Amino acid sequence: MFRLRERGGAGLNQSVLRAIAILELFVEHKELSLQQITDKTKLPKPTAYRLLSTLTSKGLLYKVKEHVHDSRYRLGTKLLQLGHLVAERIELREIALPYMEQLAASINEVVHLVIPNNEEATYIEKVNSTRALSLQTKIGRSIPLYIGSGPKMLLAFLPVAQQERILNKRELLTLTNRRIDREKLLQELKEIRSEHFSMSVEEQDPDTTGISFPIFNYEADVVGAMAISGLSSRFTGEKLTRMIEHGRKTAEEISKQLGHGG
Repeated sequence: MFRLRERGGAGLNQSVLRAIAILELFVEHKELSLQQITDKTKLPKPTAYRLLSTLTSKGLLYKVKEHVHDSRYRLGTKLLQLGHLVAERIELREIALPYMEQLAASINEVVHLVIPNNEEATYIEKVNSTRALSLQTKIGRSIPLYIGSGPKMLLAFLPVAQQERILNKRELLTLTNRRIDREKLLQELKEIRSEHFSMSVEEQDPDTTGISFPIFNYEADVVGAMAISGLSSRFTGEKLTRMIEHGRKTAEEISKQLGHGG
């Protein structure tokens, strides 16, 4: 029998814990009535009904039968969508990592994997270089979509209306506190989308450069960006040309593994 007092600490919000308790019931049950839910959770019926109404309004549950004395619930499609996103991102990391490791070994620079996360870009994987001086970006870090080569790559493949909405919300500054010109950035995004290549200089850290390439899935959607980052002094001449060549090829290989036809 499930007991709420066994879940979580006192500092956690009780409404959230109770909602989770209800959702967890559906791991073992395809369909449950209000009475069954209250019996299993020991929640008062008004409390359970309020939580069920909230979960239903957000698409996490839905009613499959409604009667004056009988309402039954099943898991909603929103959970399916969320589960698909989680599975897709886990798959992307697993597929991309060995290719990123090969690339990092061949060019000896830091390689990142970045994905869109609402109106931000989140770093979900990283392979370090062996250099004494290298970037210390943390996995899980999120930054605005207009800062850095990887985030800008993701922004470039969003619809123009969505790009403008993001860029018009606030004053645009790099992490090094330089002002970003909206019109120039919009033009840059067009070029990034056309060339499948993005570059940033000193946008996240002083004296650093980043270059990025898109990763496509089987539906030809950009699901991530692979970024190479390091000290700007190393991103010049033949070294830069070599990094672009290897980076582009690596991103294409990852895309192929995700089912993209090219």
